[in-house]
Amino acid sequence: MVSAYDQLPRTPANFVALSPLRYLERAAYIYPHQDAIIHGKRRITWREKYQRCRQFAHQLQQLGVGKNDTVSTLLPNVPAMLEAHFAVPMAGAVLNTLNTRLDAKSLAFMLEHAESKVLLVDPEFSAVAKEALALVPQEIFVIDVEDELYEQCFTAPIGQIEYEDWLAEGDANFEWSLPQDEWDAISLNYTSGTTGNPKGVVYHHRGAYINAASNIIACGMTPRATYLWTLPLFHCNGWCFAWTMAANGGTNICLRKVDPELIFKLIAEHKVDYFCGAPIVLSMLINAPEQQQIKIEHRVEVMVAGAAPPAAIIEGMRNLGINVTHVYGLTETYGPSALCASQAGWSELTIQEQAQLHSRQGVPYPLQDGMKVLDPETMQPVPNDGETMGEIMFRGNIVMKGYLKNPEATAEAFAGGWFHTGDLAVCQPDGYAKITDRSKDVIISGGENISSLEVEEVLYQHPAVLTAAVVAKPDPRWQEVPCAFIEIKEGKTVTEDEIITFCQQHLARFKVPKEVVITEIPKTSTGKLQKFVLREWAKERAVGEFG
Repeated sequence: MVSAYDQLPRTPANFVALSPLRYLERAAYIYPHQDAIIHGKRRITWREKYQRCRQFAHQLQQLGVGKNDTVSTLLPNVPAMLEAHFAVPMAGAVLNTLNTRLDAKSLAFMLEHAESKVLLVDPEFSAVAKEALALVPQEIFVIDVEDELYEQCFTAPIGQIEYEDWLAEGDANFEWSLPQDEWDAISLNYTSGTTGNPKGVVYHHRGAYINAASNIIACGMTPRATYLWTLPLFHCNGWCFAWTMAANGGTNICLRKVDPELIFKLIAEHKVDYFCGAPIVLSMLINAPEQQQIKIEHRVEVMVAGAAPPAAIIEGMRNLGINVTHVYGLTETYGPSALCASQAGWSELTIQEQAQLHSRQGVPYPLQDGMKVLDPETMQPVPNDGETMGEIMFRGNIVMKGYLKNPEATAEAFAGGWFHTGDLAVCQPDGYAKITDRSKDVIISGGENISSLEVEEVLYQHPAVLTAAVVAKPDPRWQEVPCAFIEIKEGKTVTEDEIITFCQQHLARFKVPKEVVITEIPKTSTGKLQKFVLREWAKERAVGEFG
């Protein structure tokens, strides 16, 4: 017998597909004269942004772009990039934001794999884009996006038309529609591809809508907030904050590249409330020359993501007057999907004690269904003892649709009904998760497991260390030993032996790095340390020693 509850109808009056496109429409209606985007001296209101996005979407339609077609961008954090996050899905298409630090071969692979039909290019990346396009078999309509804040000499256009000229031909009253199915793809983000070709991670409208709202809840964002784009918009669609700021009715402050002096200036000038970044960005601010730093007298919140930002960085930001919220996630989880939620009483602890608590990955994001530390073999939760190691796994709406054209990898990632992150962690007595390492970053020395993050945490406590990364180095006796690569703060001096002695005072003997290398550490465009490069360096050093 069918229940009376089940007989109630689902109609257009009581059910619509969730899509972040509604956030833009709402912001334009409620805050028409509020600045949506500030880029240098240029200001675009929410009404103007909505009109421009409709023009953009109309022009894509005129090019024959429709549902499930891919539109790619090779842009820094400029107005066109923010507009693409709405205009492309308005046309029913899928937005693919390309990493601006990649080489031509990698870009060509992505453009071909995504079957991109349109590419927007900033003049800074024209040369690499032109080289990549020569390697792609399909025809791609290229649009040059000029930017008056790009200070280099004149760059010859490579596209068929310039963005503003192209936009001006569009219909500002273009009648777009929501996707019929919120499961429709909205964006495509490629993983780093450090082991073989990168995988194409597909997001859907529902997930983008939900994580955009989840961001507001997670950081307690006040209405009409001001957000500074220190985080690349190409990285997990800026952790969904392009859509978040429309939902919030706030103001996006564009930033072409991370520049500590400019960041401090913009925070003061625009009374910036929020920004995001990797630990390396925060480290740059903490270690900026005193004359570049400012006294921050208003509330500023930063979301930092990474396996575990060192306590020294969290403490350093607090000393600058900036409150840190540690979030955690992956490309496959729309960016942040967990956070270290603050508890009553934490603020009464010392800054060092607070930093230790806030360095954990924590608990599920407000609108994520589940995050657990599970035994990957049994799929059972590990005990909350802070010692038993498992793998962090997610389940819920803030998880990708899957990997484009890669059913095997998709099935493997979702085995057992959970998304497998590959991050090894323990669950502490209060239920908060703390990553101990990436599965590939655990150093197994003489049968003992060594967490590279634990060693790095000690290295960051040394007053001369700016950046630290620890990887496994092959060893004929122990199989593997810790090898530390460090960068030194400006004006500081330290020797390799002094670093080793310092570690001996804070670590068990078998965990102490057997070698310390003082060098510039290679980083990704989002500031993450490229440990895969360091592993190769460590292997080469081992070969040089042992043949």
